[in-house]
Amino acid sequence: MSGTTPSQWSQSRITRPIRVDPDRWLVPSRSMDRIECQWCKAQNEQGQSTCSTCGAPLDARNLVSDSGWKEAPRLKDMTEFRFSNSTCQVEGELVPVAEINLAAGDSVFFEHHVLLWKDESTPLSALNTGGGVKRMLGGMPHVISVAHGPGRVAFSRDASGEVVVLPLHPSMELDVREHAFLVASHSISYSFVRIKGLTNVMHGEGMYMDRFVTSGEQGILLLHGYGNVFERTLQPGEKILVEPGGFLYKDSSVTMNTVQQNVKTGLLRHGMYLAEMTGPGRVGIQSMYVHHHSE
Repeated sequence: MSGTTPSQWSQSRITRPIRVDPDRWLVPSRSMDRIECQWCKAQNEQGQSTCSTCGAPLDARNLVSDSGWKEAPRLKDMTEFRFSNSTCQVEGELVPVAEINLAAGDSVFFEHHVLLWKDESTPLSALNTGGGVKRMLGGMPHVISVAHGPGRVAFSRDASGEVVVLPLHPSMELDVREHAFLVASHSISYSFVRIKGLTNVMHGEGMYMDRFVTSGEQGILLLHGYGNVFERTLQPGEKILVEPGGFLYKDSSVTMNTVQQNVKTGLLRHGMYLAEMTGPGRVGIQSMYVHHHSE
C-alpha cells in the first residue's frame, strides 16, 4: 500500500472481498449505494433529489412532533414520479394539480368532477362501483370515471391543501374519508365501507369511506388533504380520539368507532362526538376540518 493515502487505502479495501472465516467470503453489496425514502421506504439511486415512487424530497428528514405525528412531505412544484409505465407530475402548491402521462395499457380512476383537463385522444369510461343507492344516500359520488392510456390527463380539487402520495404495496388495504381521493392507478381495487358508529356526526346515515386494496401488484393512490396532512402509526391496542372532520385515512387494521365526550356548561350538558382509532396501523389527519355537509 506504499504510495497511497489512508483514504485511498480504505476505499481500496471495501471494494475487495472481505475474509470472514476460512470457508466464507463477504462481497460488499451495491445496495449500500441506494437511498431509502423516509415517506414510502422505496429505494432510490444515488444522485436523485426526489423519490421516484412518491415524489418526496430525499434530502429532508421526517418532521415528527413530540406526540408522534409525522408531517406528510410537501412535494416541490413540478415534482415527477413513476408508477407502472406512466409518470405523474405535481404542479403548483396552493391548489396542486396532478398531471399524469398515461402509457398504453395503463389507466387511472377518479371522481369525475376532479378532472381538470385531458388530451382529446385520451379515452374515458365508467367504473362499475355497485351500491348506487347506498352511495347516493351516503353523499358519495355514484359515478367513478376511468382514463385510459396513452394520453395525458390532469386532476385537481377545488380547494387549497396538498397532494398526498401513498404507494400501496401488494396485499395492502387503506380506508379513506369520502371526497378525499384524487386519483388511483388501475392495479388498485375500489369499494366502500360504512362506519355505523358515526351516525350522529355525519348526516344521520353514518360515515362512508372509500376502501382501496392491492393484490399482487403495487399501486399508487393520490389524496387531497385540506390544509396540512400528518400521519401517526399506532401500536396494537393504542387509541387516539380524532375530530371526524379532521380524519383523512387509515390502514384497514385500525378500527374506528364513535365515542361521546360530555361537556357540562352550567345546567346544560353538551355532547361532543369523536372518532376513536385503535391500532395497530397508520392514521392520517388533515389540519383543516371538513365535514360532510360542506363538501
